[in-house]
Amino acid sequence: MACDPPLLLADEPTGALDSQTSRTVMDLFHTLHQERGKTIVLITHNPALAQECDRILTLQDGRIVDERKGAGGHGAA
Repeated sequence: MACDPPLLLADEPTGALDSQTSRTVMDLFHTLHQERGKTIVLITHNPALAQECDRILTLQDGRIVDERKGAGGHGAA
């Protein structure tokens, strides 16, 4: 964040975290997106986590096979 990048890539950012720390990370991502205008590309296998995002892309063999809207904002804790 030192160079104030416009894009953040997050590959399984909560995969090894407990639920409380995962919530803290996701709240931080939401704040960065909503208040600072950051685009965050989040890769996850967790459907509940994906649902918190504005847009969900499903990839198979390197190709987009599904695209849908997520709930955006803050999801269920």
